[in-house]
Amino acid sequence: MNEKEQLIRTGRHLLAAQLAWGTSGNMSARIDTDTMIITASGTQMGNLNSDDFVECEIFTGKVTGTKKASKETPMHIGIYREREDINAVLHSSPFYATLFSCSDTPIDSRLFVETMYYLENIAYVDYFHPGAQELADAIMKSAKAANVIIMRHHGVVILDKNISEAIVRLETLEMACRMILQAKASGVRLNSISDAVVKSFLEDSGYRPRQIPPAKQVKA
Repeated sequence: MNEKEQLIRTGRHLLAAQLAWGTSGNMSARIDTDTMIITASGTQMGNLNSDDFVECEIFTGKVTGTKKASKETPMHIGIYREREDINAVLHSSPFYATLFSCSDTPIDSRLFVETMYYLENIAYVDYFHPGAQELADAIMKSAKAANVIIMRHHGVVILDKNISEAIVRLETLEMACRMILQAKASGVRLNSISDAVVKSFLEDSGYRPRQIPPAKQVKA
């Protein structure tokens, strides 16, 4: 299955799982070192076909295709330029993650196995209009140290080594946000796992190889 087919299937899955809606969002995949494909402007995430993608050169920005690329293409380009290990980028506005993007409520990654792994590195960027260069610059800067970027009053950007992992990371984020919100509404106190146990899990449990963004590797 090639990258287009994977993204088409991903769009359908995200819509069915209420992780995307309408034309709110965009997706891309790196197809080689210097090239990516991205959803075209105005496309519906859950109703994509093979003509709904635009090819773009990562380092020159040159676009090839009959359709207009998503207005947020600069954001995707910036991520791939900054992170050689990233091969998939998902941007969507799922209900619970977007709700948290509109609040100051923190997203605790120390809740369960998947949150410890997939939500270890979360960054936040201030609101900028969709497609603004300021947004692309803020995302590119944050991508150095994060695989989940919450865009205030906008949604979320997920960056990962492949499309499958990006989906799981997004699903985990939405589950955590929903869990935190419902616990607050129900008066249930969530207990966080200790930092020592989280560190042991990430480094010693053998769950999966720990994913450490470049900026965090430098600081280690």
